[in-house]
Amino acid sequence: MKLTCVAHSGFLVEGDDFVLVIDYYKESADKAVGRLLERSTKKWYVLASHAHPDHFNPEVLSWEKNGREIQFVFSSDIRELVPSRSPHILFLDPGDCWQDDTVRIKAYGSTDLGVSFLIDAGGKRLFHAGDLNNWHWKEESAPEEVRASEAAYLKELEIIAADVAEVDVAMFPLDPRLGAEYTLGAVQFLDRIRTHLFAPMHFWERYPKIHAFKPAVEQRGVRYADWTHTGETMEF
Repeated sequence: MKLTCVAHSGFLVEGDDFVLVIDYYKESADKAVGRLLERSTKKWYVLASHAHPDHFNPEVLSWEKNGREIQFVFSSDIRELVPSRSPHILFLDPGDCWQDDTVRIKAYGSTDLGVSFLIDAGGKRLFHAGDLNNWHWKEESAPEEVRASEAAYLKELEIIAADVAEVDVAMFPLDPRLGAEYTLGAVQFLDRIRTHLFAPMHFWERYPKIHAFKPAVEQRGVRYADWTHTGETMEF
């Protein structure tokens, strides 16, 4: 199975008989999604975790053309941005689950807008956090705000961990804007849920910041997607 870093929190996952596009908001430098759209005859699933414009681009709805059918799975907060009531578009709240004969998708909560996704497909289990993170802002918030933010995140993490002991891939924010402890939420996730491959996202193309996290991940026995550019692909 292949995992491609598209842009920001956007990923392309290609299995033997399916393609997943998650949180697409712009194309990779090498047009990875567009090139695959042109040639692929596999089943397509397009997921969006919430309505923020760096996670959802209505352009994805135009991909369903020339006879191609795409299943769209969106967080329920996107509903007001989607005029179509196509049977190929569905909306999930935290706790909702949808599946067909190829994929199973369960929505969990977020500490911002929308949901996070647990995806079972091709014999692999994938987690995409959306905007779920420990948004602590320790260097600019009052201590009680920091504690509240962390408590909210740890509560959501426990809900997930009650169902999910292990994932093959975790796509998770590593946002440098949080300051010195920008990796805290990721560390807490890795220490709670066994992960085989950690793929950083939401790092605003500040690549040195994600490179710096690699030793901490590998010390935990976890493989690391040490991205260097958009469009980069790795197999898992």
